[in-house]
Amino acid sequence: MIERMLSAAPRLRVSFFNLRYDSALTSRQTNMRDEACYLCDWCGEEIFVPIDASAGDSQEYVEDCPVCCSPNVIHVEIDDEGEVRAWSERE
Repeated sequence: MIERMLSAAPRLRVSFFNLRYDSALTSRQTNMRDEACYLCDWCGEEIFVPIDASAGDSQEYVEDCPVCCSPNVIHVEIDDEGEVRAWSERE
């Protein structure tokens, strides 16, 4: 029964790392990495996240770990040379 339901369900395509750069961005932004990683503060798994330079040099948001589903507060900092630092802490 479940197999029939799954085969009839529409398929979804999701892309998490589809980043586009605007040609008007500064050289600092175009030279930086487009992703960073942090360790989940709950399970210790290494998680990769896309970096959005348009959100500012210092960012903070909550994201559930894709492995253990626990909430993490993600911190992202981008320095003047475009180096990205990301880390997490428990919510």
